[in-house]
Amino acid sequence: MAELILDIKDLAVEYTSDKDIVKAVNGIDLSIEEGMTLGLVGETGAGKTTTALTIMGLLPENQSRVRRGEVLVNGKNVLQMKEKELEDLRGNLVSMIFQDPMSSLNPVKTVGEQIAEVIKIHEHLSDSDALIRAREMLETVGIPGERAGEYPHQFSGGMKQRVLIAIALACSPKLLLADEPTTALDVTIQAQVLELMKGLKDKFKTSMLMITHDFGIVAEVCDEVSVMYAGYIIEHGNLVDIFDNRRHPYTQGLFDSLPNIDDRKAKLKPIHGLTPDPVNLPSGCPFHPRCDYCMDVCKEMMPEKRQINDTHYVRCHLYNETTENRLNRDEE
Repeated sequence: MAELILDIKDLAVEYTSDKDIVKAVNGIDLSIEEGMTLGLVGETGAGKTTTALTIMGLLPENQSRVRRGEVLVNGKNVLQMKEKELEDLRGNLVSMIFQDPMSSLNPVKTVGEQIAEVIKIHEHLSDSDALIRAREMLETVGIPGERAGEYPHQFSGGMKQRVLIAIALACSPKLLLADEPTTALDVTIQAQVLELMKGLKDKFKTSMLMITHDFGIVAEVCDEVSVMYAGYIIEHGNLVDIFDNRRHPYTQGLFDSLPNIDDRKAKLKPIHGLTPDPVNLPSGCPFHPRCDYCMDVCKEMMPEKRQINDTHYVRCHLYNETTENRLNRDEE
């Protein structure tokens, strides 16, 4: 078995304000082996970004709380690390590419300075040596090294995203967190950036957590997929499990919402209703108010994991042994 780079166990995270408690993540398990790419898929507000920020130790201190769980990166629990240990972790062992390249770079520093800063912190090089490495990283992501002295406003959106990738990979991290890295880019540039990320991931032997809502990206770059809804992982499997043998009604609904390129006249089947308010989640399975297969038990109990095969599990009462036995008795 390959080495586990990331191992999340029963992680639950909430945000607090004066009146409300937002239940953002509700007891998830995730694991990523060395060299593997895991896709984390779900609608806005599912808890995907909160999961990534927890891995990086970047949750806002006064407004968030980890209720329970472990986040092991290379065998060490991030949740027990002091600030100095977290600083050593970020950029060195784990790096993150954020959603919006337009606002993720410092506008008053050259791109070379911003790449070199990471290298100086973790590899203790001189300013001149770090800048040489920064130019090399720019070349690696397809940008001429002489542009290291330019500022972010002199780059296009796609080029800024390449700079962010260069910063993230500058110290050859073991784990790369990519939070919808192509959302702000047009389709042609998206394809180029994804192809670049795939190549660099293999070159640097980096594992990756790809956060997205786009199954096209999942099919392109991921080995396994976790489908997230209202802070829960409701289905997990490899690409064959999820694309060809999906079981959860929500996962099926996501696929039904995609255009059919083979039948241009086919109508989309959107999932009715809205994602639940994380301040006031429904009882039982959080998807039950939107589910066409809702049963009484769905309103009362959150389903346990049901293993479909060695790589595939689902949390749905349609595949729960207790429910199946009850349904069979009712039919008799």
